[in-house]
Amino acid sequence: MRPRSICLHGPESTGKSVIAPRLAQHFGGVPCVAEFGRTYCEAFGTDLTMADLVEIGKGHDARVRAALDERHYPVILDTDPLMTAVWADMMFGHRDVWFSTWTNTADLYLLFDIDLPWVEDGTRMFGSEAERRRFFALSQTILEERGVRWALIGGEGASRYFNVLKAIETLTRD
Repeated sequence: MRPRSICLHGPESTGKSVIAPRLAQHFGGVPCVAEFGRTYCEAFGTDLTMADLVEIGKGHDARVRAALDERHYPVILDTDPLMTAVWADMMFGHRDVWFSTWTNTADLYLLFDIDLPWVEDGTRMFGSEAERRRFFALSQTILEERGVRWALIGGEGASRYFNVLKAIETLTRD
């Protein structure tokens, strides 16, 4: 079964944005929806409110829906509103109700481990070891709460990318 969408999920600085376009090329140049939260923060800053996070979630969802309408699958997602919900948990300790009503989840999720060094880039916020562990745990918990199909991705360099391909193959075989 070829999935309609594959979401790269997990904390900051774990390689999602590097691997997403590469994965889109692997599948023949399928659509790749960039992380909308980064675009938003680069335009408006990182002093976010809950309303900003809802706008980020809605903006990302709109871009995903437009990419899915192209019917060139799988659409590769560099995060989605589930990840934005985790940001709400990290920043405010709770989520807006919009996140619990959002239902356009991806067919497959790849949870990127925190086994790479954290790198400051101007939009990242949670670089301490304790914050990264908490961010990772919340990222995993939301996948389990939603009951979506997912796999853990670890490794450095080329092995991380090959682990992505292997996980997709395994998840689509089951």
